[in-house]
Order: sequence, then C-alpha cells, then structure tokens
Amino acid sequence: MANCYIDTRGCCTQPVPFTQAVVDGLATGGGLYVPERIPHFSLQEILDLAKLPYAQRAATIYKAFDIDMPDELVDSLMEGAYGKQFDSESICPITSLDENTHILELWHGPTSAFKDMALQCLPRFFSASAQLLRDRGELDHEFMILVATSGDTGKAALEGFRDVPGVSIGVMYPDGGVSDIQFKQMATQRGNNVQVWGVHGNFDDCQTGAKAVFGDADFAETLQNDFRIALSSANSINWGRLLPQVVYYVQAYAQLVADGKLQAGQTLDVCVPTGNFGNILAAYYAKQMGTPIGTLLCASNTNRVLTDFINTGIYDISDREFVLTPSPSMDILVSSNLERQLFELSGRNAQAIAEWMAQLKQLKRFQIDDETFAKVKEVFRSDSVNSEQCLATIKQVLQEKNYLLDPHSAVAYQVAQNLRGENPVLVASTAHWAKFGVNVYRALHDILPGESLPAEIEALSGCQLNQLIAEETGCSHIPAGLAELDSLPIRFTTVINRTTEDIQQATIAFIREQQA
Repeated sequence: MANCYIDTRGCCTQPVPFTQAVVDGLATGGGLYVPERIPHFSLQEILDLAKLPYAQRAATIYKAFDIDMPDELVDSLMEGAYGKQFDSESICPITSLDENTHILELWHGPTSAFKDMALQCLPRFFSASAQLLRDRGELDHEFMILVATSGDTGKAALEGFRDVPGVSIGVMYPDGGVSDIQFKQMATQRGNNVQVWGVHGNFDDCQTGAKAVFGDADFAETLQNDFRIALSSANSINWGRLLPQVVYYVQAYAQLVADGKLQAGQTLDVCVPTGNFGNILAAYYAKQMGTPIGTLLCASNTNRVLTDFINTGIYDISDREFVLTPSPSMDILVSSNLERQLFELSGRNAQAIAEWMAQLKQLKRFQIDDETFAKVKEVFRSDSVNSEQCLATIKQVLQEKNYLLDPHSAVAYQVAQNLRGENPVLVASTAHWAKFGVNVYRALHDILPGESLPAEIEALSGCQLNQLIAEETGCSHIPAGLAELDSLPIRFTTVINRTTEDIQQATIAFIREQQA
C-alpha cells in the first residue's frame, strides 16, 4: 500500500495519498501534511546515489517514499524537472572553500535561487497528480495556485507553473520588501496564466493573508460553484515543495564521499539560512532517512525569532519588530514549517501542535513542553548575524576564499563559523549573488545598511550594477535570466491591501480574466 499522509493538527479523518496531498497543498483545518512513514536508507544505498545522474537520484528517493504514481512516470517527471534549464550538469554542485567547509550551490536553476530545486519539480508532479485523480474520478475542477513570497519563491513558482494546463497562479510579495532584481523577475514574468500583486505590508502579512484565504470555506465554495476552481499552494507548506529539498541533502552527502571530501559514515553538520523553516526541515528529514548528518545549524538574520526559539523553547512575536535586512528572503517572523518540525519532535502529538498554533494565532506566542524542547536541543543549534556582520562576511570571504556569497548564504557561512565543532560543515547557498547586487555592492565598498549609495550607483539599474560588481570582483558569470531583465517589459504593477477580502477580490478578478 502506498505511503499516505496525515496532518499535523489531527483534523483529517483519513490519511490521503501523495497525489491528494500535493493538489490540496494545505490540509483541512490548517494543518500540514506529513508522510505516515519516513523511509530509511542504508549507508551504502545513500553512497550508491552518487553513481546516478541527479534526476535519477531524485527519482530513487521519491520511490522510497512509495508515492502513488507509476515508477516510469516518476522517472519521466524527474528527467523533465532536472534538465537543460539548470546551468550545471551537477544541478547543485558543491564548492569546497577548505577541507571542512563545503558550499552546496542550490541556485543553478532558471531563477537563480534554491526554490528552483523544488519548483521545477512540483508543477510537474502537481499536474500529474491532478490527472491521476481525474482518471480515478476523484477530481472535476481546475486549480488556482496562490503564493506568498518574500522574494525567491514567487519567481520560481511563476516560472515553474507558467502556461501549465488547468492551472493559474497568483503571487503576492511585500511591496518595497524585495530587491530590485527580485521585483523585476516577478513583474516581467512571461506566461498567460500568471498574475503578480504587491501587498501593502511585509511577508508575514502576505503569508497570513494567503492562509486566511485558504481557510475560508465560503470562499472555497464560491470558487468551486462559480468557476470550478480550487485553491492550492506552491509554498513550502505543500509537501510536494518539501520533498525535492530532502533529495538534495541526501545526495549531497553521497557526492561529498564520492569526491573524497568525506569518509563514508563520517558525520556532516549542515548550516541553513532559515526563514520559513522548510529548507532546514528538509535536512532533518534527510537525517531521519539515515544520512549521517549531525547537528543542524539554524542561521538567522536580525529577525532572530527562530534563534530565540531554539535557544529558549519560546516562540514569541507579540512584541517583536519586523526588520528589513540585506537578506530579505529570511525576513520572516512566522515560520510555517516549524509546525512540521514540532510535530515530529513532539512524538507526532497533533493535539499539542493544534494548541500551540492556536496560541500563536491568538496570543502571538507559545511555549513548548520540556520534553519537546529537549529534542529540539538534541538536533539544532542556532545563532543570528546582524546586517553589518552579514555584509562584512561577504567581503571577507571574497578576500580570503575568492568566493562571492549572496547575503543569505553569508549569514549561513558566518553562523557556521560561530557554531561549528569538529565535524565538517555543509553550508546551503540559497541564491546567486547577482539577485542582491545592491547589498553585495554595499558589502564590497563598506557602505552600511541605511547609508546612502553614491549618486552614480543609485542611478544604475540592478543589471547594470551587477555588471559593475562582476568587473570589480572578477566574478563574471551572471545568469542569463538575470542579465536580460532590463530588456523585458514590466507587466505587473498592481499593489493591493493585505486584508483577506482584498486578496479574495483580486483573486476572483484574475480568475474572471482567465476564464473570459
């Protein structure tokens, strides 16, 4: 029998198959889907992955999760997901800065961010899942994907779902809270089934608004009755977004051993720049599968809610300022995937999760029990890096290692240096530096956040500034998808309010336009 999925809050009366979990996105009652069983690989099975191309590595791990799809379909979908749209045959190559510090480059996909690793995969599995459900007579509608983004997920989701039959996609980003390059990537998006909205507010407002729309049963009924549309998600609350991320940690270990950079069975610590907790959660599941991963190092920026939680067991945003930093994709206070992590560490206690999430919604804080907190401390260590330290790290690593980090990866690198022990460390590098050229320029020229840039630099477009940085540093490779942005027309400029009603009105207007 296929591995089925339960929800973290215990609201679903029956487990659902992988295909249903993927098209639903979010479980009934607001919980998140998790598999009933986590497969286990022997060390040799993990090491054998290095003998395969990346697409086959991914297919092997998906099949181990016993998803309700034919093996040959999984193989075909993976071949499509991890192909020529990536600029490296390795898909996510590993650069070693020294014998004990390895950078997992997750940004070689079409939008130059780690989200491509999942969002070239999810749309294919989403469409295939929907078709399988239709073939079983369990589905009779199309889908509207609603996405909240702090910058990178939006573009990756738009690119992954553009012109996918039977699917429309709308993305919300915090107006003024993303980089110039990130804005242009979304605002110039090609495709006939795509829509982008700025939102008056921050990422948490976008995410809270999206969750409220998903949780509105009356709105869901309206979409179904009037438009034959159901909502779904491409955020990492969707298990179909998370599973591809598990893949790259398992296979990275195999690759490091194959390259002679690790001894077979040697423990590897992993450091992840963390906002919504999905990427580091994927490393946790890779560890549970048998990958010899030791401590998970959770790297925060000035918005250090996760660092404080891991160090105290108290999640408190009741009086916490939201700070815009040089690493905007981590500017998050409500980390959705922490719910899955606590579900696992609490012994899959759905009642406790439901209570903690209700407290977070109502009181803006919760405290976990001592036993669960002890489990957190067994697995995680966490530290934060402020904006000045982040920029200083970019310059230091370029000078000492001749390697140019983006601000998110710089946060992770510095936290790895702060917390590391004797084990080698794999640092997740989540974006190409050219997505955040303004802050990279600040770093290289010692211009602190908040200080004015020279007028001649302010006058440059993001693409022009990236070219200048490339000339100054010798880091000349700028991905084609970023280099072309100045030549593309801006398609989307609408900014909406953050209320549930405003998001719903914008969604319906877009659906009507699509169906006209």
